[in-house]
Amino acid sequence: MGLITWLKNKLFCDLAIDLGTTNTLVYLKGKGIIVQEPSMVVINRDTGKVEAVGKRAKEMLGKTPDSVLVIKPMRDGVIADFEVAEKMLDFFIKKSKRNRGFFVRPRIVIGIPTGITQVEKRAVKDIAIRTKASEVYLVQQSVSAAVGADLPISEPTGIMIVDIGGGTTDIAVISLNGIVFSHSIRIAGNEMDEAIIQYLKKKYNLLIGERSAEHVKMQIGSAFPLDEPITMEVKGRDLKEGIPKTIVLDDQELREALEDVVSSIINAIRVSLEKTPPELSADIIDRGIILTGGGALLKNINKRIHDETQLPVFITDDPLTTVVLGAGKMLDNLDLLKRMSLE
Repeated sequence: MGLITWLKNKLFCDLAIDLGTTNTLVYLKGKGIIVQEPSMVVINRDTGKVEAVGKRAKEMLGKTPDSVLVIKPMRDGVIADFEVAEKMLDFFIKKSKRNRGFFVRPRIVIGIPTGITQVEKRAVKDIAIRTKASEVYLVQQSVSAAVGADLPISEPTGIMIVDIGGGTTDIAVISLNGIVFSHSIRIAGNEMDEAIIQYLKKKYNLLIGERSAEHVKMQIGSAFPLDEPITMEVKGRDLKEGIPKTIVLDDQELREALEDVVSSIINAIRVSLEKTPPELSADIIDRGIILTGGGALLKNINKRIHDETQLPVFITDDPLTTVVLGAGKMLDNLDLLKRMSLE
C-alpha cells in the first residue's frame, strides 16, 4: 500500500447514513456498507450509562430488568429522543471511523423522510454536527433510493419510487434530478407489527412482543394470496389465564391483520398517482412503480399494488440497503449531492 493511499484511508472518512426508525445503516466511502444495525439503545436508568447499541440492544428487547431501559430514539422516521439519538449516532460513527484516528471529521450524507418539518431537519443536522462531522448534507430518502437503484433520475422522464420503511412510507415522482411530487405517510413496517400484536390480542387473547410480531410478519405476512398456504406456531402469554400459550396462525389471518396498514399505503400511492402531471403519468405506465425499503419485503406486496393500480411494480435488488447505497453514490458525485441536498 502506497503512502498516499494509506493517508487517504486514515484521514478521509466520508459517510452516508440511512437513519431509519427500525435500522441504521452506514456506508463508508471506498468500503461500502459497514454498519447495518437496529436503531436501539439500552440505557441504565440509575447511571444513565449506555449499556448496548444496535444488535446487542435488540437482543435485550422485552427481556430487561426494571433498572435497564431499551429506547428507540427514532419514531415515524424522525428523532423522538434527541439525547439518545446522538449517543446512538456517535456510537455508529465511531465504529465507522475505527482505525482512522479520532481527529478525522467526516463529510456526512443522511437520508431523511420526505415529509419532515424544518425543525426535524435541523435536529438531524445538529446531531451529525455534534458527532464531529465537517459537513452535513440531508437528502430525501426517495431520491437517495432512486440513485441507489440506478434509476435514470437526470432524464426528462417520470419515475415513481415508493420507500416503505419502518416509520414512514415515502412516495416520490422524480424527473430531471428533482422531485416533481412527493407524499409521505407515517404508516409503514412498525404499524404492521403493531397491527399483528393487536389482532392476536383481540382474536386469541394472546399477548406477544415486538420482536415476535416482526418475526411473524417476516415468516408468514403477505399482502396478496400466496401460491401455497403457510402456517407457523406463535408463542405468547394468555391474557385470561396469565400463562404461556401457543397457537397456530396461517397467512390468511395475517393478511386480515395487516389489511388496514396495507390499504393505507396503497391509498397513498393512489393519491400520488392522481396528483402526478399527465406527461409523467404516461412515463409511469411504461416504467412502473419501484418499491424499496423493508416493507417491500412483505410477501406479494408488489402483486397487491399491481392488482390495485394495474401498473407494473418492481422491487429493488436489496430493498433494505437501497437508500444508503444511493447516499453513498452521491459522495462520489459532489455536484449531484449539492443539487439534491436540502437546506
